[in-house]
This record gives sequence, structure tokens and C-alpha cells, in this order.
Amino acid sequence: MDAQDGNQQSQQLILGHNVFLLKHPDVPDIEKVRLKDEVLISVKSNEMAPYYETLAADKVVELDQDVLDSMRAKNEEEIKKLDEKIADAEENLGESEVREAHLAKSLYYIRIGDKEKALEQLKLTETKTVAVGQKMDLVFYTLQIGFFYMDFDLISKSIDKAKNLFEEGGDWERKNRLKVYEGLYCMATRNFKKATDLFLGSISTFTTYELFPYETFIFYTVLTSIISLDRVSLKQKVVDAPEILTVIRKIPNLSEFLNSLYDCQYKSFFLAFAGLTEQIKLDRYLHPHFRFYMREVRTVVYSQFLESYKSVTIEAMAKAFGVTVEFIDLELSRFIAAGKLHCKIDKVAGVLETNRPDAKNALYQATIKQGDFLLNRIQKLSRVIDL
Repeated sequence: MDAQDGNQQSQQLILGHNVFLLKHPDVPDIEKVRLKDEVLISVKSNEMAPYYETLAADKVVELDQDVLDSMRAKNEEEIKKLDEKIADAEENLGESEVREAHLAKSLYYIRIGDKEKALEQLKLTETKTVAVGQKMDLVFYTLQIGFFYMDFDLISKSIDKAKNLFEEGGDWERKNRLKVYEGLYCMATRNFKKATDLFLGSISTFTTYELFPYETFIFYTVLTSIISLDRVSLKQKVVDAPEILTVIRKIPNLSEFLNSLYDCQYKSFFLAFAGLTEQIKLDRYLHPHFRFYMREVRTVVYSQFLESYKSVTIEAMAKAFGVTVEFIDLELSRFIAAGKLHCKIDKVAGVLETNRPDAKNALYQATIKQGDFLLNRIQKLSRVIDL
């Protein structure tokens, strides 16, 4: 959104995350004081008059009319200069210079947080653009606007537009970048399975530092993989992946979370999981799915434990997870009632009996059913032919 410098995250997306934390009820008040200062510094340094008005209207910051008037004056002055450059380029320079002048105005609207004018100016810039690669760059700017404002309709349309552009051509570097953008969109809209596939396909080619640092990308990849992949795939694609191994220990609790699940160290897994919950809850993209993700992870780990047994005592399972019998009893009751776990509780004997569906038997029954249906159709057809 702002000019990207190598491996730097977009300042606009950092601002968006800080504003999210300011609104979050679980962030301590003392931390919000620091966050508010950071938000105001960012807003003032980028002369974000339109965004400042939005924040004041949402009661995130207090409106200072003098500050707003000062920023508005600077905005008007800068836009006037940009319009003069556009006019000069159209009169005296070539098409490339005209496009660059329009792009500069687009980027300025993005910088000051004027969403509607930024999108309008980007469309105008696109009409001056011929090369597919440059058109793709404009789509990436639009996607960043979408993530800044969490406008999923805009993001979805921009991803579709990018895919259509790639049919005309486009380099692999931009295609790989789009995978990460689409993966983030899928994760933010609770399509964890697709997000996992896209993230895993981008691990070795990650260059999308404007969205988030590589450590954050690995954090998202591991979290989505755990609830999307089977045990064998998790081992091959995540647990043993060299790109993940190089950074996973830099992220608190993540290595223990992943490896204790694979190694069936359930007590350690629950401890690591507890350490990650705050991180997930305070993540801008994962926060809306916090409860759903918590349920899915517990479904995965309980299913993995029960897979090894035909029957097991509730006490033994509680001991394996480092929790009380009452807790595990209540947990399993909920998951069984929701159809998430295939087992039943014998409360009198204190035993869990698994009744997971047999895949081969289910296939056999389906084949018999389809065979009966086919025979009935043939008999009906034969009667018609006889007549």
C-alpha cells in the first residue's frame, strides 16, 4: 500500500492490526494507551485525514479538529501537486509517464486512507496500463486495501480478476504472491482446507512480506494444517518440512503444539495449545473463528487418541491429557452429541467405547445399495421392452 521496501510489512496493515487491538475487549487498558499513541503517530505522519475521521466516528480516538484541519490542508495541497504532474505528463510526456503520474495519485489516496477515491483512481490508472504484470500490481494494491478494511467482497473480486489476468500471461513470482493473498482470504473466511493447500504451495517461494513476516506465515500454515491434513500428510508436509523447521522455534509454543500432537504427547499438546490461544484470539484474521478453531483442534486430538482403542477408561484418557475426569466427560459429551466423535460413554463402568465407521464396510454397503437400484432399473426397463 505504501511503498514496499524489500522485506517490510505494509505500514497500513500494521496500523489496521493496531486498530483491531484497540477495539479488542481482551487487550489490557495500559496496552491500549501505547497502541493509541502508535495509531495516532501513524495517522499523523501519513496525513490520513479521511481515516482519522473514521476512527473518531468509531470512538477509537478522540477528534482533534485542529489536527484534522491541518491534515486536510496537506492532503489538498499534495493532491493539487499530483494533478499538476498528471496534466504536465499528458501535455509533454509519453504514455508511461502519464501512467506513473496516475499511479502516484492512487498510492497517495491509499496512503491517506481514502478508500473510495483510491479504488476509483486505481481503475483510472488501469485504463492507462498495458502490461499484464503492471495490471497485476494494481490488483495487489486493491487486495491490500481489501485486507486493510477487511472488505471480503472486494478481496474475492480482486482474486478472481487476478486469475483472469494470469490467463493472459504473468510471471511466476506474481502467481506465487497471489497464492498467499488467496490463502489469507480463505483462512479469514474459514476455508482452512484450501488455505492450507495454498500456504503449503507457497512455503519455498514466499515473497509476500507486505502482508506479514515469514514467521507469521509459518504460524498460519501450521495452524491451518493441523485441522486440515491427515496424520501422514502432516508429517510429510509440515513436521518434516525444512522451511518450517528453520523458523518454528522462533514462535512461542508452536513447535510443541505441532510435535506433541504428532508424537501423541497429549498433556504437552494441551499446555502448548493453552499458550497459543491468546495469540489466536488477538490475531486480526483468526479472531472471528477463535471458538470454531478451538473446537476443530480438540476434535482432531480426541479423534487421534481414540483411534488407537476399541475401548478405554475415561480416567486413562483424562490422565493422558492432564485434565480431570469431569472435564473430559463434559468435553466428550458435547463432541459426541455434535457428531464430531464416533464413540459412546458408559458412565456406569467409566469406559469409552469407540464405534467409528468402517470405511470398507461403508463402501460395501453403498455398492450393494447401488447394485439393487441398478437391478430394479433394469427390471423396469425389461418390462417396457416386453410390452
